[in-house]
Amino acid sequence: MADQIDYIEFPSTDKAATSGFFQSAFGWGVTSYGPVYDGIEGAGIDGGVDGAPERVAATMAIVRTSDLDDAERRVRAAGGEITRAQFDFPGGRRFHFREPGGTELAVYVAREG
Repeated sequence: MADQIDYIEFPSTDKAATSGFFQSAFGWGVTSYGPVYDGIEGAGIDGGVDGAPERVAATMAIVRTSDLDDAERRVRAAGGEITRAQFDFPGGRRFHFREPGGTELAVYVAREG
């Protein structure tokens, strides 16, 4: 798989209000994955609403890759700064980085199976 943006996360101080807004304003579907995270559907790209205390400060695009270690090596070689080391999450494994212009993004590999 080529590296491509396929997910977007919206940080929120009120997950229920943000998810409700998206449902009401745009008709997007919402699936709750617990007290701090909702998935959104029907937005044209998969995404989520992150209400966790350690959430990022701004909306974040997330790149899917087939080799997380190689993607991290390429991000570092291109001048990216790792802002959160690789970690497991329910859908797979990912890391966060900041590109030289200051935008924070993430790269993930999906859990098999």
